[in-house]
Amino acid sequence: MITISDKGAEKVREFLGGQESDVSMAGLRVGVRGGGCSGFQYQLAFDEQRDGDIVFESHGLKLLVDDESLPFVRGSVIDYEESLQGAGFKVSNPNVVAACGCGSSFRVADEEQVSAV
Repeated sequence: MITISDKGAEKVREFLGGQESDVSMAGLRVGVRGGGCSGFQYQLAFDEQRDGDIVFESHGLKLLVDDESLPFVRGSVIDYEESLQGAGFKVSNPNVVAACGCGSSFRVADEEQVSAV
């Protein structure tokens, strides 16, 4: 399961409303791709549901995850933070075993086992 915080949900609604998107059809896509100094990077985007997506609902919003990304983000909480360094969505992911210093890439336990082989 993937959830979103109150603040995160508020920002998603704000962004979707600004794009005149239908909240019942669109959602926040949560995915991963290879890259960065630690192995994986998050991909967050406003999108419509596609065939094969796993859909989680939180705070009345759809969180869309492709089948390949799900093992890497399962159990995550999406939040929105504002600080002196900037503002943006933050993923709290229980699967992460290491992250780079800048926080833009991460490594998960399964990757650790594959790398050790």
